[in-house]
Amino acid sequence: MALLRHFATVGGGTIVSRVLGFTRDVLTASALGTGPVADAFFVAFRLPNLFRRIFAEGAFNAAFIPLFAKALEGEGSRQARRFAEESLAALLFVLLLLTAVAEIIMPLFMLVLAPGFAEEAGKFDLSVLLTRITFPYLTFISLVALLSGVLNALGRFAAAAFAPALLNAVLIGALLLIHALDLDGSEYAGLYLSVGVFVAGVVQLVMLVIAARRAGMGLSLVRPRFTPGVRRLVTLGIPGVIAGGITQINIMVGTMIASMQDRAVSYLYYADRLYQLPLGTIGIAIGIVLLPELSRRLRAGDGEAVMNGQNRALEFALTLTLPCAAALFFVPDAIIRGLFERGAFGPEDTAATAAALAAFSLGLPAFVLNKVFAPAFFAREDTRTPMYYAGINVAANIAISLALFPFFGHVGIAAGTSIAGWINSGLLGHKLWRTGHFVPDARIKRRTLLALHATAWMSVALVATNWLLAPVAARGSLGAIAAMLILVGVGVLVYGGLAAATGVMTRADLARAFSKSAPRE
Repeated sequence: MALLRHFATVGGGTIVSRVLGFTRDVLTASALGTGPVADAFFVAFRLPNLFRRIFAEGAFNAAFIPLFAKALEGEGSRQARRFAEESLAALLFVLLLLTAVAEIIMPLFMLVLAPGFAEEAGKFDLSVLLTRITFPYLTFISLVALLSGVLNALGRFAAAAFAPALLNAVLIGALLLIHALDLDGSEYAGLYLSVGVFVAGVVQLVMLVIAARRAGMGLSLVRPRFTPGVRRLVTLGIPGVIAGGITQINIMVGTMIASMQDRAVSYLYYADRLYQLPLGTIGIAIGIVLLPELSRRLRAGDGEAVMNGQNRALEFALTLTLPCAAALFFVPDAIIRGLFERGAFGPEDTAATAAALAAFSLGLPAFVLNKVFAPAFFAREDTRTPMYYAGINVAANIAISLALFPFFGHVGIAAGTSIAGWINSGLLGHKLWRTGHFVPDARIKRRTLLALHATAWMSVALVATNWLLAPVAARGSLGAIAAMLILVGVGVLVYGGLAAATGVMTRADLARAFSKSAPRE
C-alpha cells in the first residue's frame, strides 16, 4: 500500500529530525536551563518555529497542493510550473514586506508575544534582539514549504521530510561551539543560537531548491502578479493556514499567557518538545501524505479509495498514538529526568516540566486526529469549515487557559490546549460523519478497541517498572538515563507484543509500509 509507504518515508524523516531535536534540547537544557536567557531565546525561537510547523508541516500545503495537483493533472506540468512560479513570486513579496515591518516594530510585537517580559527590561531587550535575528527564518521556511508542496504533489516526499533535520543539525553545531567557548548561560549563547536559526533557514532552502530541480520542477523568479491562480490560493490559503496551524496557534497563545509566570515559558517549551515527537512522527506525517493522496482520488472520482484511505490513515494514527499518549501521561517524570535533568536543569525543573507534559499528553490523540480529519476538507478545497472550527478552538483555549492559570499556572495552560484540541477534533469528525465524507469501517473499529486494550496493559507495565526502577533513577544522570531507556524498552515490547498477537498491526501492514516496491495506488 503506497499510502503506508509514504507515511513511513515522512515519518522516518521526522524521526531523524526529532532525534536530532532531542539532542539539541539536551544540550540546550544543559547550557541554558530555565533562566532568563533561556526564556528569551525560546520566545525568539517560538515564532519561526511556529511558522516552520504551520508551513513546513502541512498547513500551507492545505491550499497549495490541491490547486497544484489540479493544474498538474488537468493542464500538464508546464501550467503547474507556471502556477508554482506565480505563487512563489507572490509569497516572496509578502514575506519580504512582512519581515521588514516586523523588524522595525519588534519591540511592540514583543509586547504582544510575551507581555510578561516587559517587567524585566534586560529579558525584554534580549528577546527583541534575538527575535530580530531569527525572524527572517520565516521567509526561508515559507519558501521551503512551497517547494515541499511541489515535491509532495509529485509523490516525492523524502527531501521535504528530511529538510527539518538540517535545522537541528545546525543548532547542535552552535551549541557545541557555545560549550567549547565556555559561554553556557550567557547572553552570547542566545545570540549564537539565534544566528544558527538564520543559517539553518538558508541551508534548508538551498536543499529544497536542488531537490525541485532534480525532480524536473525548478522554479524561476517572476514578477509578482495577482493572477486568478494566486487569487484562488489566497482565498483558500488564509483559512487553510489558520485551520492547519491551530495546534501551533494555541501553543503561541499559551506562551503569551505563560510569560506572566517565571520560567513557565521554558517549562512549556521542554514539555512541548516531548509530545511533538509522536505528533510530528505520526500526525504530521499522515497529514502531509494524506492530502495529495485524497486530492488525486477525488479528481479521479474514486470515492471508495478516498474512504479507505481515510480509514487506514486514522487506524495507523490511533495504533501508534494511543500508547505514546499513555506513556507520556503515566511516566512523564522518568522521561524528563532522563532527557534533561543535568547541568542548569534541576529536579524542580523536572517536576514542573513533567506536570505540563502529562497535561499535554491528554490532548495528543486529538492533535493527531486533527491532522487526519483536516485533509478531507482541504482536498475538497474547503478551508473555511476548518477555519471556523479553529476559531472556536482558539476561543476555547484562551478561555480555559486563563481560567485555569491562576490555580494551576503553566499546567493549566497545557490542559487548556489539550481540551481545546478535543473540541476541534470533535467538530471536524462530526462534520465529516454527518456529510458522509467519512464513515468508520468495521476494521478500524475492531483494531481501535484492540489498541486500547494493549495500551491499558502497557500502562500497567510502565507504572510497575517505574516504581521498581526508582532506586536506579535516583543514582544521578546515568541512572536516570538507564531507567528511561528501560521504560522505553518495556513499553515497546509489551505494546508491540500485544499488538502483534491481537492483530492491531499485522506483519503484512509493516511489509507494505516499508516496501519500496509497493505499487502506487
